[in-house]
Amino acid sequence: MAATETQLMLSVGLIEKDVNRDTLWVWCYPSVSSDLRQVLLSKCCLTQDSREFHTFVFGQFCRTWFYISTVEVQEPTALNKVTHFSIVVTAKDFNPEKYAALSRILCRMYIKHGSPVKMMEAYVTVLTKGICQSDENGSFLIKDYDIRKAFLAGSVKDVVSQFGLETIILYTALMLKKRIVVHHPRIEALLEFTRVLPTLTWHRKDWSILHPYVHLTDTELEDLKKCPGYVAGFVDPEVSNRSDLFDVYVNLPDSVITVSQSAKEAMAMGKLHKDVGLLIVQSAEDAERSDSQVIKDISVKTKEILANLAALADQCEDSKITLESLKLHHFPPATENFLFHLAAAEQLLRI
Repeated sequence: MAATETQLMLSVGLIEKDVNRDTLWVWCYPSVSSDLRQVLLSKCCLTQDSREFHTFVFGQFCRTWFYISTVEVQEPTALNKVTHFSIVVTAKDFNPEKYAALSRILCRMYIKHGSPVKMMEAYVTVLTKGICQSDENGSFLIKDYDIRKAFLAGSVKDVVSQFGLETIILYTALMLKKRIVVHHPRIEALLEFTRVLPTLTWHRKDWSILHPYVHLTDTELEDLKKCPGYVAGFVDPEVSNRSDLFDVYVNLPDSVITVSQSAKEAMAMGKLHKDVGLLIVQSAEDAERSDSQVIKDISVKTKEILANLAALADQCEDSKITLESLKLHHFPPATENFLFHLAAAEQLLRI
């Protein structure tokens, strides 16, 4: 196993809610910055006013992934004054299933021993050996959690089944590295939907664009705005009024996609978009095809578009496209417009 695989974890922390209903950050190893700690506390359901209980949530802040598992303490345990607690793991990689599995083991250890020492020992063992074994708490092997599995865990077929031909709007926005904001009041629905979207641009395999759980706070929005293009999830409906945050807005409960006024020109649709949209729908509706086969079909089409773009660039000085060079090919206006903006996104445009 590659040593780097074990070195992706950054920290493990503990948040507790006691019998007096106070919620505190009680322990961390090795450390977490104060900004990140405030964000992690805000993401933990134990600090939120609502009665909703979320067993597992994840997100990204300042290029650090966080994974929060929360459990209710059932009597009797070594934790006599604690009603609920959350294990918070931070890491450099996107892999919810891996960190959910590790957190389950850490939670069981904490319930049994009532002290973070055993958790720290387990964390260090995973960090150094990539494995954590204990008879009663289950075992964990890092090598069981391939990054490709994490990328393919969601269902692109479900996305297409919800949005049909309009999925092409999401595809185009991702190809052009636009800002997509998704709203749903249920965090679980938000996490499930947003994690799928980067698969539409599989050639990049870039999940750093994913910010699935964002609050409308200055700290988090400042961090988000550093990213040129992103997929950001919000539970707060107020985000629909924040047109400064998105080029494309997805109202998930109502299945409505809106393109902002400022992005309409770059996102103009033509025959090329219709062809790609039909290919996506036909592939996704084929009961014989798996999610990964649908992703492959879309990826093959994307590579064809990118190969054509690269061929156009090769005919130009410095292998960089200009609007003038595109006009020589007399493409339909929407295709020319898309290729121009795609060249900019793929760094093939002469500036």
